[in-house]
Amino acid sequence: MWEQIQSNKRKTVFLVVAMAALLFGLGFVIAEAAAPGAGVFGLMIAFAIWAVMSLVAYFKGDNILLAVSGAKKIEKEDHPELFNIVEEMTIASGMGKMPDIYIINDTSMNAFAVGRNPEKAAVAVTAGMLGRLNRDELQGVIAHEVSHIINRDVLLMTMVGIMLGAIVMISEIYLRSLFYGAVAGRRYSSRSSRKSGGGQGIAMVVAVVAAILAPILARLIYLAVSRKREYIADANACVLTRYPEGLASALEQLGASTTPVAKASKATAAMYIINPFAKAKLSALTSTHPPLAERVKILRSIGGTVTYGAYQEAWGKTSGAKAERLPQSALSDTEHGGAVRKADPRSKRKSPRQQMRETGDLLRNINKFIFLPCVCGLKLKLPPDFKHDKVTCPKCSREHTVPIAQLAAAAAIADNLPAEKAGREARPPKLGKSPSGETLTIKRKAGEWMTFKCTCGATKTLSPGFTATKMKCKKCGRTIEIE
Repeated sequence: MWEQIQSNKRKTVFLVVAMAALLFGLGFVIAEAAAPGAGVFGLMIAFAIWAVMSLVAYFKGDNILLAVSGAKKIEKEDHPELFNIVEEMTIASGMGKMPDIYIINDTSMNAFAVGRNPEKAAVAVTAGMLGRLNRDELQGVIAHEVSHIINRDVLLMTMVGIMLGAIVMISEIYLRSLFYGAVAGRRYSSRSSRKSGGGQGIAMVVAVVAAILAPILARLIYLAVSRKREYIADANACVLTRYPEGLASALEQLGASTTPVAKASKATAAMYIINPFAKAKLSALTSTHPPLAERVKILRSIGGTVTYGAYQEAWGKTSGAKAERLPQSALSDTEHGGAVRKADPRSKRKSPRQQMRETGDLLRNINKFIFLPCVCGLKLKLPPDFKHDKVTCPKCSREHTVPIAQLAAAAAIADNLPAEKAGREARPPKLGKSPSGETLTIKRKAGEWMTFKCTCGATKTLSPGFTATKMKCKKCGRTIEIE
């Protein structure tokens, strides 16, 4: 696949330069519209933005895309089967380092990969997909995403996606500033208009048109990345798994899902294995992916042997094309692939109820819920911000003591704080008693939120604006002094 890797490297350079040209042009016309003769200054600002965004996209683009998608990194104990599948595909593909694994807290079905090279890469899957696909189907999806990593598709889409976001952001800021009168013609008097001979008005119109068209052109450039990369990733996934039906069945189910990815955006849409906007109806010109039905049909047209040549033959029969589509190095590869294997015996379909329960537990687990088993068989699930010392089982009415230390550690992880720090902060404040035993004293930092418990167990919260030195507990009537 070396031709595909080289092609993606060339496309990355070309598309980043094309995006830069759009950015420079936008900066020039906006600066001219704001102040005649300031176009060079606008170019300098646009160049600075381009340089910063390119560096950010190359070195931190994967982190940004994972963050905006709401993905959370997991370890092997969170989902052993997923880790095992990623390990298998890492070995099969010859990658030197296993990609990091992330789960998107979403009940939709989708997945994507990020990273500038195979040594710094990650795959992200939605919790909904994990809860619905069997092992063979999940393996097909992971093989597809690993193929994008080894073909350098993810670097291409990360760079272009970040640049598209920058152009859209600048256009939005300018157009909104015009709407609210921040940069509109009101800022410049009629005297300046007379001096420029009406040229500023023309520049303003040109700037508005550019701000509207630049994001559209940038998106067309973004979509100009050949959708052939999806077919090549499908072919590579078949060779890695030797089970085309796994990916075909997965794509079929992902396509049938009507739940869109909640945190997907136009800048990240092309990263996913299928279009994340479930109900979107796009033309061939603006679609981020090839037709899903065609991809499934190609996979199911492959005979008893899985090779790149077999995939290309099935591709040609399905689309009626005779020209070679896969890279020549792939077609001459005789070391990889082989006879189609049988379905994995571990890939038994689960009942919808069991899948829903496991998906819910997985979402709670990655959000650091605390699980308390009751002797009646019910499992109590407490969020990390649970505030009470005790909880009653809704099934048998038994009362359970909440493990405060465990809850504090979970809250720390959920808030991205060190567990030991959250543990200290979660401890009850030091309480002092007056001789009568009716007054409690707490110490707090001014201007910060604070939550503590009265000795009766009632939870109290002080806002940053709370300035009183005393308060009374409504549950037990005790006076609480605040220092």
